[in-house]
Amino acid sequence: MNDKDPERPPLKIVLLSLHGLIRGHEPELGYDADTGGQIKYVLELARELGTRDDVGRVELITRQVIDDKVGSDYAQVEEVIGPKAKIIRLPFGPKRYLRKELLWPYLEIFVDQCLMHFRRNGMPDLIHGHYADAGYAGSQLSRLLHVPYVFTGHSLGRVKRERLMERNESDAKTLEQTYHFGTRNEAEEMALETASMVITSTTQEVQEQYEMYEHYQPERMEVIPPGVDLSLFYPDDADGPAPRIAGQLEPFLRDPQKPMILAVARPDDRKNFETLVRVYGNSRKLREAANLVLVMGRRDDIRDLPASQRKVLSDILTLIDVHDLYGSVAYPKSHSPGDIPELYRWAAKLRGVFINPALTEPFGLTLLEAAASGLPIVATHDGGPQDIIGNCQNGLLVNPLDQEAIEHALLRTLTEPEQWDTWSQNGITGVREHYSWETHVSRYLRDIHEIVDEAMPTMLADGKRPKRLPEFDRLIISDLDNTLDGDDEALREFIDMLHDSGRHIGFGIATGRRLDDVLSWIEERNLPRPDVLAAAVGTELYYGDKLTPDQAWKREISAYWKPEEVRQVLDQIDGLSRQADHEQTEFKVSYQIDPAVAPSVQRIRRRLREAGLRVKVIYSLGMFLDVLPIRGGSELAIRHLAYRWGFAAEQLLVAGDSGNDEGMLKGRTLGVVVGNYSPELEKLRKMPRIYFAKGHHARGILEGIDYYNFLGHITIPNDTVE
Repeated sequence: MNDKDPERPPLKIVLLSLHGLIRGHEPELGYDADTGGQIKYVLELARELGTRDDVGRVELITRQVIDDKVGSDYAQVEEVIGPKAKIIRLPFGPKRYLRKELLWPYLEIFVDQCLMHFRRNGMPDLIHGHYADAGYAGSQLSRLLHVPYVFTGHSLGRVKRERLMERNESDAKTLEQTYHFGTRNEAEEMALETASMVITSTTQEVQEQYEMYEHYQPERMEVIPPGVDLSLFYPDDADGPAPRIAGQLEPFLRDPQKPMILAVARPDDRKNFETLVRVYGNSRKLREAANLVLVMGRRDDIRDLPASQRKVLSDILTLIDVHDLYGSVAYPKSHSPGDIPELYRWAAKLRGVFINPALTEPFGLTLLEAAASGLPIVATHDGGPQDIIGNCQNGLLVNPLDQEAIEHALLRTLTEPEQWDTWSQNGITGVREHYSWETHVSRYLRDIHEIVDEAMPTMLADGKRPKRLPEFDRLIISDLDNTLDGDDEALREFIDMLHDSGRHIGFGIATGRRLDDVLSWIEERNLPRPDVLAAAVGTELYYGDKLTPDQAWKREISAYWKPEEVRQVLDQIDGLSRQADHEQTEFKVSYQIDPAVAPSVQRIRRRLREAGLRVKVIYSLGMFLDVLPIRGGSELAIRHLAYRWGFAAEQLLVAGDSGNDEGMLKGRTLGVVVGNYSPELEKLRKMPRIYFAKGHHARGILEGIDYYNFLGHITIPNDTVE
């Protein structure tokens, strides 16, 4: 269906999906825990969107990977995947392939890379982030560029943590070290807070999973089930030969013509394959009725797999040995993408059953694929399977921790021929009725057009470039208190350096202080007036000798700002006291905090969220709490400055000492942390492009300038992140 409004320009849509291996031809689904259903979803969504008349361009932006261990495809900068759709790969973090839990430190760099890409190629009308990592990055881009934002979680951190804790497999500390749930949950909260719409696959996902978050807003959530490619997944009535993959199963099986219990998923503890093998091993009736076929991604050598996958596979092999299941269980080492549709059809010909016993399942595309191929299903009573079986009436739901229930459901499917026939046919017709990509994208575009039509235009999107800043080609931006200030002799040397460098070096200050405070400080020390001044924690931007305010920035950050309501919440919290009136500004509410009495900063954020306030909370020096508009802050102010005036990140050197400065230090700018830094910045030590100077105050800035050779031909020694 291609409905185009002649009065409405075609949409430019950006999909962000950062982890895993994404390519248009033969995607390596099952390569690892990160290359699964989400990859398939975004590829097929991008392709279908690119066929619509009301869509002008679709970009699926992901991470560029240059690694001999994976294909060279993932190093390609652009890949066309449809008439108006392409994959864009941007470098961030190490060149090599990384699992998603290791990407968090590099997301600010991705944001900067996206900004450069948009500046070269034009602003999108809409950004759609997939999973928590892209949820965070997309939120940052949306807040800065004022572009509408849509979020799809695919799976949620709090749900996964809860299910893993139920199994008592690890303690909370170990789970945090492995999965970084604290960071992930904050990213998901930010995405939910920013999104104009959250797309979910099921009603249960809305009611039971997203409800666990402070920013749960059901009125923003739309249930739009994903589709299945019906050109690949269909029943096969022909009596042709067995498919190629059947030959890979035969070496494992004494009787390969028996019905099969088929499970297809990556080796991930959440997929719960160990329980499935236990059920099969403990059930004589199941072993007599069917073979068990486990398709668990691709591997050359188990020893080369990531530790989490290696453990899952080792546990499964141990269970096969303990229960002496040789000749009854197949677990092929590899398969091609084209093998999977044939495997579903082969399993249906053998009158088998498909099972998904996952602990948590946001949707379950494999269930649709199996159903479309005529295979009845048994699935976990969580998330997507509830809706799929509810719509298609093609199988049974089970508690994934109830081994007896799993056994009973499998036996019923395998031993009741009339029921098998009914479920098989119901699945074929139900998928075609409820789960086509055409239906999905039509509903998607209906909602997207409404969001884009109601969005406020951003000044950065009009294609106009304001008059350029004075003719410097690089810019030093420093925090004031405890960074630029604190060592008078070093400050004089810094001032002399600015005078001697000529007009090609610009100077900026980024501070939590008010404008009048900063000006008094500058005059007292005979410091040159800065070319750029970001005051009040980046909520005010001024340029040049006349301190011309950036009115566009002021309009951008004013959205959702309710300072009186912020004060009403914070005034009720023990251990918080308002800072003096002269520390308060139009877009900054400032408190002093007594850590011995006050709740944690995380809890304070939660109180504000629960009150429906969309704000940014910054904690610094162990005693100060600043609350800003959600689009405010030094990091977004600096990015706004760079985007608007055309500065590459490498042309900006930023220096700071405290948590107030963390946001602007991260990313592709050249960061300098002075030697007298506050402990909250220690976590940045191993991040790229952040130099920890030995010198204190302005001495540390001068040291950083030398380190990057910022006055000459800029070099970036700490750009190596391998």
